[in-house]
Order: sequence, then C-alpha cells, then structure tokens
Amino acid sequence: MKRSILSAVVAIVALSSTKAFVPTKLQRGGSHRNVATEIDVKVEKPTGTSFLPEEAVERAKVGNPIEKNKIAKDPINSWVDVYEYARKIREGEMTWEEVEKADLDCRLKYVGMLHRGKRTPGQFMMRLKVPNGIVNSDQMRFYADSVEKYGDEGGVVDITTRANIQLRGVKIEDAPDIIDGLHARNQTSFQSALDSVRNMVGSPLAGIDDQELVDTRELCNALNDLVSFDPVTETRGNPYWANLPRKFNIAVSGSRDDFAHTHINDIGLQPVAHAETGEMGFNVALGGYMSIKRVAESIDSKMWIAADRNSVVTLCEAILRIFRDEGERKDRQKARLMWLVEKYGVDEFKEAVIKEVESYDRGVKIEDTQPAAQEAFERRQLLGVQPQKQEGMKRVGILVPTGRLSVKECRDLADLADKYSDSEIRLTVEQNVILPNVDEDKIDDLLAEDVLGEDSRFSATPGFIEGNVVSCTGAQFCPLALVETKSNAEKMGKKLEQLVTVDRPIRIHWTGCPNSCGQVQAADIGIMGAPARKEVDGKKMAVPGCKIFVGGRIGEDAHLAMEPVKTGIPLEDEFLIPELVEILKSEFGAVEK
Repeated sequence: MKRSILSAVVAIVALSSTKAFVPTKLQRGGSHRNVATEIDVKVEKPTGTSFLPEEAVERAKVGNPIEKNKIAKDPINSWVDVYEYARKIREGEMTWEEVEKADLDCRLKYVGMLHRGKRTPGQFMMRLKVPNGIVNSDQMRFYADSVEKYGDEGGVVDITTRANIQLRGVKIEDAPDIIDGLHARNQTSFQSALDSVRNMVGSPLAGIDDQELVDTRELCNALNDLVSFDPVTETRGNPYWANLPRKFNIAVSGSRDDFAHTHINDIGLQPVAHAETGEMGFNVALGGYMSIKRVAESIDSKMWIAADRNSVVTLCEAILRIFRDEGERKDRQKARLMWLVEKYGVDEFKEAVIKEVESYDRGVKIEDTQPAAQEAFERRQLLGVQPQKQEGMKRVGILVPTGRLSVKECRDLADLADKYSDSEIRLTVEQNVILPNVDEDKIDDLLAEDVLGEDSRFSATPGFIEGNVVSCTGAQFCPLALVETKSNAEKMGKKLEQLVTVDRPIRIHWTGCPNSCGQVQAADIGIMGAPARKEVDGKKMAVPGCKIFVGGRIGEDAHLAMEPVKTGIPLEDEFLIPELVEILKSEFGAVEK
C-alpha cells in the first residue's frame, strides 16, 4: 500500500499533547529477527513480532491460542484491516459474521474494539486511551455523537475504573469514522485492549492540588506516547509494544491520597522525596493485579527514581521490554508481571531493570526505596465543592452513578464544562467526574443547574454511600458477567441511603465475575457475582447471587480483602439488602434511620 493511500485510509496523524518521547536508540533483548524483512506491507510498519527475540517467538509459536493468532497474523494488521472490513460491509460485499474469527475475537482488540457477541452480536465496545483521565467538552460531545445511533439502551458511554472511556454499541462499519474523529481530537483507541499497555492513570487533581507532590499530567501523556505513538511515522499505533504477553497497567500517583490506586497496578509510582537530597521522586511498586485465578497486591521493588519525565519513561520502558521479551506465553493466567518478578526474585529483577536502564545511556539513576512520610494524613474526598490551590477557584466533583452516561448526559456534562470549567472534565477511578477551576462566584449557579437537581442522576452533594458505588460493566454487555451489576448497584446505593446513616464515605464495589474488573477486593464492601439458591415452592432454585467481601482499603494503607465473608447470597433486595445493612452497622458504625 502506498504511503499516500495509507495516510488517506488510516488518517492517524495525531500529535500528542506533549512532544512524543523518542528513545535515543531502540533497545532489544536477545537475538532479534531482521526487522527490515518484517515490515507489514499494509501498515508499512515493522510487525510487533519482529521486535521479539527469537526465543520469545519460539515460545509464542507453541503458546496459548492468542499467541498463535498473533504469530499467524500480526496484531498491527488490525489498524488497517478495520478500515477494509468497514468498507466491505458498507458496500455490501460482506457481513460482520464473515469477519475472520481470529480478527473478530482477538486482533480487533488492538484497535480497542471488543466484540460483545454473546449479548449484542455484531456490536463492539470501543475502549479509548485517556491519559490522566482528562477530556474536554468537544470530546465528550463526540462520544455522544458516536453512539447515538445505537439507541438509548445500546448506545451508552461508560467511565471506567481506570478513569477511561468506553463506547458501547459500535459497529465495524462505523469504526473508521470514530477512529478518525478520535485522532483528530488527539485521542486514540489503538492498543487499548488485549495484550497492550492500558490507560495511564494519574491524579485527577493534577495541577490544582495544594497538597500535590507531583503533577502527573505530563508523565501520563509521555507514557501514553511511549506505548501508543509511533515516533518513526508520527502516527498512533506503536509496533514496538504490539506483542506483549498480556495486558499491562501503569498508575502514577501525585499525592499521598494515591487517587490512582497504585497498589493494584503492574507498575505503581508512589511519590516520595529522597531522604537525603529532598528531590521528589517515586517509590516503585510492582505486580499488582486482579484476575479470575489470582488477586495480588503490588510489592516493593526496592527502587526509587526521580520524578522527571526522562526517569519515569525510561524506567517504564525498561520494565516493559523485559516483560515483553521474557513474560509467559503459554499460560495466560501466569502472564502478568508479578509472575515474572517472582520468577526472578525481587532483588534479581531490580538488578535486571538497572542493567536495562543503564544500557539506554540516558543518565537515569535508580536508587533504593525511600522512606515514606510518617506524618498523619487523611485521604481527601473528590466529590462535592472542594478547595484547590488557585486563588478564587474551586473544584466540583459530580457523581455519575456507576459511571454510566447516556447520550444526553454526555452533552449535559459538556455544557456544564463549557459554562463553568473552561471546557475541561476530569474522570476518576471511582467512575465520577470533576469540573476543575470553577470560579468561586459561580459555584451557586453551578449547583443550581437543573442537571444537578433532584430529578437528575448527577449530583454534587451525594450521600456517603450512593456517592461511592463502583461497578463493572455487568451482564448487560459483558459475556463473562454472571449477574447484571450497574442497574443493581445504582438501585442498591439509593436504597441503602434511605435505610441507614453513616459518618464517612463507604465504598461499595460491584463486579459481575471473579475477574474483578469492579475491584471488589479493594472496596470497603465488595459484591461479586456468583451462584446462589433460594427456596421456591419448597425447592431450592438457582438464582443470580453474589459473594460479599469486606475490609479492602485504598491510599497509603492499601490492603486487599482476599476472601469473601458471605457467599451464595441472592441478589434480590429481600436477601441482599439486610445483609448489607448488617455489615454497615457492625463494621462501619451505620445507624438505621
């Protein structure tokens, strides 16, 4: 394909908000294939596989089915194939059912498109990359425009637990217009799913926080460019990271609050000053993740780096290179970073990272973990009207129940942002939004807006329970979910607010299955979809049910609740609500109304 045709078809020239990080040289581990002979003729980029050492390629050839799919047809093909499929479907040459199965179920995920064949055949969830969770009103309206044609039930937008955006209902024939629209707005969906580095989570208060230790915005944008921006072609889609063994999560915390939840990420950067020099930097936590087979809290890597862009990008690049080339490619349940760290040993993995970083010759120094601050600190709230460091300005956190947004609600938020926050909207990992930089003298006007009134789902003054409900996608769209979560979670939050009073925020997370996308182990109370039985006409009948977890913590004292305290509880209000009320009373001091 000629360069002019590629540019016209793909239209992915997307300049980053910060200058793309270009390594001084491409570091490769082991003996590599000849990249020059591995250029994909359609995409005109090196294949993702061509960057792997021969040993990793051989392991992939006999690896799990996804690895074999990636060997048979490189993932980067999808960045062009989706345009060709769309054209053929629009012109009547084929239907979505005729899309190659490996593309439908695997490779299109590298475009950020996940087929929801079990719930909505022929329609996809499209996941974006929104570094640091910052969007603007134009982007929010574009999301609404993109899904509107799919109807009120199917065409919705979700805020995720990575402060990211997911578009629901997308069809292949519509994908090119959405992708091009995203790239025109300096966003992408490329490399947002399957074996890719996922959305970069930072501080939702970056740049406006009077207790900020590090402004995470530039770092998240630089890391996003590292993994999804090709510095050679200056287009989105970086083949250098297009064949990881498994997904990879990075979180950069900007304060002691740890709003990014670093303890459940593969790389978690926790801000702390160097004990001797006072230079601000990060302690590096490694290996946190949640899955159906294992839930792991991150561990101390015994590493500290300076909080500058060069150090942060170089460290993450080094760890990613080691993970890409040495990670498990047979058993996907053992293909996360934690397993590789354990295989090495923490000290030995640190040595490997230091050696890799030094080979880049960028002047980055890795030091030992620095002591964390010991002064008393209370994690702050993100909802409601709160102070920020700019004089005369406030931030206003708004509840978006379970992160679910209708087309109208997307546009309502965009209108609020245009009117009060200079068009800026910040997403949080609690699936809510913040309007930053609101003039103090406009706060009353903002709170009086109909969209924040009693008849709206949005609220700037939610209760301590309903304002802290988090939910995964659930059975409405996700094929893995055992139960519907979002509607049940929203209804439960309102019901509990009517029944009890609590004196602090109580985080209740819902997840539809043991994969724990809703992060129930990190919640005060976690509700995980599971089998249950109830008596009907004298017989025990299977019904939608759950397990209940209690005692997860976030922030500096983060802790995961690994085992459920209740199992086999039916989801119906008559069974679940009394259980939750009792837990709220016994564990969190709730008082019945």
